[in-house]
Amino acid sequence: MFWMMKTMSVIVTTIFLAIPLCRLSYAEAINYNQLRLMAAKHNMTCILVFGDSSVDPGNNNYLPTPIKSNFLPYGEDFYSGHPTGRFCNGRLTTDFIAEAFGYTDLVRAFLDPAITKKDMLHGVSFASAASGYDEFTANLSNVMSISKQLDYFRHYKTHVRNLVGTEESEEIVRNALVILSMGTNDFLISYYLDPTRSRQYSIEQYQIYLISRMKTAIKKMHSLGARKVAVIGVPPIGCMPLLRTLRHDIKCDAELNEIAFSFNSKIQRELKTLAGPSFTSVFVDVYRIILNAAESPKRYGFTEALKGCCGSGTYEYGNTCKDLSTCSDRTKYVFWDAVHPTERMYKIIADDVLELILSYMF
Repeated sequence: MFWMMKTMSVIVTTIFLAIPLCRLSYAEAINYNQLRLMAAKHNMTCILVFGDSSVDPGNNNYLPTPIKSNFLPYGEDFYSGHPTGRFCNGRLTTDFIAEAFGYTDLVRAFLDPAITKKDMLHGVSFASAASGYDEFTANLSNVMSISKQLDYFRHYKTHVRNLVGTEESEEIVRNALVILSMGTNDFLISYYLDPTRSRQYSIEQYQIYLISRMKTAIKKMHSLGARKVAVIGVPPIGCMPLLRTLRHDIKCDAELNEIAFSFNSKIQRELKTLAGPSFTSVFVDVYRIILNAAESPKRYGFTEALKGCCGSGTYEYGNTCKDLSTCSDRTKYVFWDAVHPTERMYKIIADDVLELILSYMF
């Protein structure tokens, strides 16, 4: 999820779940044994991920783009303190989801040359930081667009078929959990930073355009064999420390948040139109989760929601965060840098994704 390019650089049923203001801890909310038994009963095989920096574990490391985070302090809490290309101090939501199902404790980047057969069979991420539903968004930063991610999905299927044969490879994809998380960059980069889209569309028209692109992507996933999709909505972009800094406001920006909320409502409505006998989806209301944490941090055990942990926490992210000092206790911060959540916030989001899957996908 990026705003500035330089250094800031379905469906049997579709479910919307309003997230309560206060959540149980991750371990308390999700029964791992129950989750894994249900996944085994329903033959869930692996996790396949599409999206932006919210779910990119390092694909951008292998692209000719300045949008990277393969340097410290990113990865400061990632096991031995190793930066991987994740825009976080540790693991991402998708890593925690994979661990909960018992597949692996990490979702690997598909472009990683060190990826193994085991990694391929447990699930991979095609996500690319700074990407979006709009192809124009990815082109601005020279990252992988959603259509390119889908091309790599085809390559993935070929690799798996060569590993286990046609029949088993089709079953792996058919029973995989597909996670789709993007949209933020379309608004912050393509609409508000670059003037191109704002000259072509009103904000309402642009939302409709993005929904059409999302729908096309999901249909393509379905045509390639995907049957279970969790769509993660757009976060409250007006609560990002960077946006608060630029707007000179300690409160979340209501106008930007309303745009995110409106877009998420459109996602939910569109998912309902895709309903069919062989495709199941859930909508993850990450907007409400992060908004609640940003506005009532103490309810989640956080003490800081106004700024990130890296540097001053007010504007640094990506390259501007490189080699800077960080806060002493990352578990008390909602945001890691001025744009992206901390590992602990991602874990809370994972909790809700898993609860949705357990309650409605099975």
